[in-house]
Amino acid sequence: GKIRLYSVHTRKLYSGLLPYVIKFAVKRKYKYVYPDELKIKKVQIDREFIDSLRLQSNGNSIDIRDYQREAINHALTTKKTLLVSPTASGKSLIIYTLLRYLQKKSLVIVPTTSLVEQMYGDFMDYSKNDKWYVDLNCHRIYAGKKRKTDLPIIISTWQSLVKEKKDFFKDFELVIGDEAHGFKAKSLTSIMTKLVNAEYRIGTTGTLDGTKTHQLVLEGLFGAVKQVITTKKLMTENFLSNLDIHCIVLKYPKEICQSIREYSYQEEIDFLVSNESRNNFLVEMVSKLKGNTLVLYQLVEKHGFNLYNLIAEKLPDRKISFIHGGIKTDERERIRNETEVGNSNIIVASYGTYSTGINIRNLHNIIFASPTKSRIRNLQSIGRVLRKSETKVRANLFDISDNLTYLSHQNYTWKHLLERLKIYKDEKFDYKIKEFQI
Repeated sequence: GKIRLYSVHTRKLYSGLLPYVIKFAVKRKYKYVYPDELKIKKVQIDREFIDSLRLQSNGNSIDIRDYQREAINHALTTKKTLLVSPTASGKSLIIYTLLRYLQKKSLVIVPTTSLVEQMYGDFMDYSKNDKWYVDLNCHRIYAGKKRKTDLPIIISTWQSLVKEKKDFFKDFELVIGDEAHGFKAKSLTSIMTKLVNAEYRIGTTGTLDGTKTHQLVLEGLFGAVKQVITTKKLMTENFLSNLDIHCIVLKYPKEICQSIREYSYQEEIDFLVSNESRNNFLVEMVSKLKGNTLVLYQLVEKHGFNLYNLIAEKLPDRKISFIHGGIKTDERERIRNETEVGNSNIIVASYGTYSTGINIRNLHNIIFASPTKSRIRNLQSIGRVLRKSETKVRANLFDISDNLTYLSHQNYTWKHLLERLKIYKDEKFDYKIKEFQI
């Protein structure tokens, strides 16, 4: 398919791409003009307002960090922007502060029902010392929830909004798209073009996928990218746990490598997820890890169920939870909360449900049980384990890969590891490679 950022029929371009147009014109010495409403006026959120929020988290008073305040000021000044800020950098606090400061009819869009509940819960946490009551200001929309409300703020999944008529969106003056990378481009475009009166359009994401088209679509709908802070800097400044990356390379007998060298990608994946020796290796690894552990897999029927059953059989005395798309939101929240107060819990979860946005501060280990080369999925998944807690200052990532190379032939999942190593280098993460014979 094709993504067209400029319409030859209407001769219009998304306003979020204005900086690119200006750069284009300046380079060619063209004259340009644009409406006053697109001109930028500097806005600074004042200290007095921040103090009046009496922010708290987990029972402790908190303050807005310098980089968060800079992001808030940038959003208020430009009115249209895409804030790129990694996991645990406090995106929900930035969103909460913007909503409280602007006090406009607002729509907050997230990719999953779990994130609707998590955002709502975060707002309740931040406002406990304040007289701003979340249940009197925020309404949640997803499957099973009513659509109509008089409350000023709606938190919803994009899937629940995409079929709504234009009239539903006409009163919103502020739209915030959290984890914006997780929206389908066509659906997001449909929603954003219906928000005709939304003067403020703020996108937030921890990761972009590195492709120009993906970034331009999001910038067109929200605004130009603003890099708030990096994961490495958050670690350096002691806001995040330090991360130890263990790249575990599983090597297979020569005859197996030879026999599967003609496999398609799907055939290779099917071979790996059903491989008894590989699954037993994963279970043994999980059993030896201390603290709370998240095991991420890709295929529910072919891999997830089997892994969960093997781990449950091996560790009958441990609290083990299984999560996939069919598990209800309330149950996922219960498991998340249990893990926050536990010290040896194991969650076996699909990438689709737990790779983005889910906050578990008390998570010590994460295992990539299924291979992937997606930059977004990789970095978002890492984000699950980086939050600090009272029992954790270091986190472990176990990146499982499979070396099935034969002579000059490199198998798909081995090449995926090479792509992930590039990501780790780009992010300045340290990693060690260890080989094990299967």
